[in-house]
Amino acid sequence: MTASPSSSSRSRSADTRVGSAWGDAPYPVLVVDRHGTVVQLNDAARLLLPGAASGDGLREAAPSWLSEAHRLLAGEPPTPGATPPSGPVNDRIVQAHPTAAADGDVVWWLVDDTDRHLAQRAARNAQARSEILSEVSSTLLSTLNVPRCMEVAASMAAEHLAEAAVLVAPAQGRRHPVTYAPQGGPVVQVTRQIDTHSVPGLPEALQGFPPVPARWIDPSVLPEWVIPDAFTGTVGSVIVTPLPGHGVPAGALILLRSSTEQAFTEGEEVFARLFAARAGAALSAARLYTEQATITATLMHELLPPTLHRVHGVQYAGSYRAAKDHERVGGDFYDVHPGADPSQETLVVLGDVAGKGLDAAVLTGKIRNTLHALLPLAGDHQRVLDLLNGALLSSRHTRFATMVLASVRRRASRAQLRLTSAGHLPPLIVRADGRVEEVASRGTLIGALPTVAAHTVETVLEQGDACLLYTDGITEARGGPLGDELFGEARLKRALGDCAGMPAEAVVEHVQMLAADWVGGGRHDDMAVVAIGVPRTGGLSVVNGHRGDGKDG
Repeated sequence: MTASPSSSSRSRSADTRVGSAWGDAPYPVLVVDRHGTVVQLNDAARLLLPGAASGDGLREAAPSWLSEAHRLLAGEPPTPGATPPSGPVNDRIVQAHPTAAADGDVVWWLVDDTDRHLAQRAARNAQARSEILSEVSSTLLSTLNVPRCMEVAASMAAEHLAEAAVLVAPAQGRRHPVTYAPQGGPVVQVTRQIDTHSVPGLPEALQGFPPVPARWIDPSVLPEWVIPDAFTGTVGSVIVTPLPGHGVPAGALILLRSSTEQAFTEGEEVFARLFAARAGAALSAARLYTEQATITATLMHELLPPTLHRVHGVQYAGSYRAAKDHERVGGDFYDVHPGADPSQETLVVLGDVAGKGLDAAVLTGKIRNTLHALLPLAGDHQRVLDLLNGALLSSRHTRFATMVLASVRRRASRAQLRLTSAGHLPPLIVRADGRVEEVASRGTLIGALPTVAAHTVETVLEQGDACLLYTDGITEARGGPLGDELFGEARLKRALGDCAGMPAEAVVEHVQMLAADWVGGGRHDDMAVVAIGVPRTGGLSVVNGHRGDGKDG
């Protein structure tokens, strides 16, 4: 476009108004009149806008965002302090600062703002990624279930990092748990036998070695098992990164993008490794918790009191309540060791270790195991107590225990009992007519003195009678109207008097219910109760848990 004489005159007048030094300014400068015509531009502006010339319309000479900003001024002077318009010019980001000149002209100073723009974008990306990592950590650490943790990790990886994510867990035998998560699709978890060497970098990632760059992996060599069924298109870019754990790798994460998507950048690879570190820590914590929970459950199974039932025509029932409601074991324990046949005695043991909680439970486990080993000597209560006392004195434990032993043999319609107490509360017998008798068996503690003094009492249970063994958690339970009164032996005897003729299980339930009601929500010690009863039916009705012919052996 050729400038007219009027245009040249305007250019010269603009030079006069703006000043001759503006042409040497370090910034590109455009002088535009109120009609949107370029009046003048300096050399820097010509370099930035090579197609622009004096006399051109701003709409044709400059980007649309600048011509629109000039139009909005509409001849009005720029507002001081207003945010200057900005936009792209070629591959740069430019801010346009307007200055008013004579006759409504505007001098546009074009300042390169690319670096600040890139810095702001990088800061926004960093903030967004930081928020994603924070969300990943809080979400993954909220579950200690390993399959659920794998599912969430793969799903979040597909949502924030790629079109699809595949999480490969460490091998279980010859098979690997694999979790597939296509973006926006359902998560699928399988356990399958895979060739890890078919994926470049996967064997190393599963061993915890640093990942290989994504550009080194040829997507065309990926085996079919890597690609989720819901993934459409051809794989165009791949990241294989380890999931670091607590000393042991937690697996590997494979990220996939199709050929239509942008390839993974170096920054995205770094972000993927940060994501994998959070996911690996969460998976490792979940696996550690699962292993510990499994170990605890296995050990707890050995410490829990057994389920009692009728043996050789005699009823046995037991109940245990730990000192704290969230605990399952403590210092009270009981066991029933059935005789080999009805002619042999069944040994019943109930004891109380000093203290409560897990430490006391560990010692109860040792006592129960020792007693099990001493079963061949169960006919001699004193001998059993002496050997157990020696075992406790020679151990590292400094706790002592009280105990009561009961040997039971059914004879026709009655049961013969031998009761021996070692520092324990005396057993109580409730007769079928409601009378409550205290068995005069006394003895010394176990694990406290070099010798144990114990006295054995023999008695007989008739039909409808029951013998109650209990720990001091029952009689010393504090409650009542003011919350500080002991349940006491007298109250326990009155409660037993109401159980005349009841089955052993009903006796136990009644005693535990009354003690629990007495305590209410207050603190209490461990409570253990065992009842031995002879049913009212004549002869044997159940032998070893099976119905018999009613004849005793």
